[in-house]
Amino acid sequence: MLHINDVKKMSGVSVRTLRYYDQIGLLIPAGKTDGGHRLYTSAELKKLQQIQFLKSIGFQLAEIGEILESKEWDWAESLKKQLSYVLNEKDRLSDIEKSLRELMNGLAIDGEEFQISKIMSLYARGKKDSLLKSRDDWDVHDERVLERLPNMNSTDPDSLEWIALLGQLKKYMDLGPSHPRIQSIIRRMDEKRALDFDGEDAFLDQLWEIRMCPEKSEEHRLYPVDQDVLELMAEAYDLYLEEPDGN
Repeated sequence: MLHINDVKKMSGVSVRTLRYYDQIGLLIPAGKTDGGHRLYTSAELKKLQQIQFLKSIGFQLAEIGEILESKEWDWAESLKKQLSYVLNEKDRLSDIEKSLRELMNGLAIDGEEFQISKIMSLYARGKKDSLLKSRDDWDVHDERVLERLPNMNSTDPDSLEWIALLGQLKKYMDLGPSHPRIQSIIRRMDEKRALDFDGEDAFLDQLWEIRMCPEKSEEHRLYPVDQDVLELMAEAYDLYLEEPDGN
């Protein structure tokens, strides 16, 4: 007979959990000490191992109780249902992961202005289908250019650099469009434009027109960048092009 504390050490299951299993009838101890402490035999230890295994593959305690009590349990159907549940959960968690990455990248852009209201609006917006998937709407020479657009829920280094550049632009926007720091940011943006979107001027003009309209940006599920930041970018880019080394 093993004391409940010994079972805890051997199995890693807490005393509180063992007591709970007893209360719901899932794992009833073989006996108790004179002081009322639960005692277990090797049979209960074996059953506890079975409970831990079934929990590890996602079964709920109520289902585990039914499985252990039934001698004619339909394992094929049960495992099929469990796999379906796990796959659905995988998709759900993947969606949550994407939302969290977008929110973290949004924080990199908006800084202290990234409040709960914006988090909620972005999460709701993320439930909609993206119109960027409709490739026929875009004037592109190479459709792969759509895959190179900065993605707010990506860990791709190019996307993260675009996000960082936009965040810097917003951080230093009070310096004005002609300030060397702003111009340095614009220069790097233009370098990346040339690397990632060379020969796609018509597409970039189309995208910029949508970006400058808040309603169209929302319709296409583009991240909501403040209008004053976009206007600063446009003005700073015009000044950049006027420089002798501008393109």
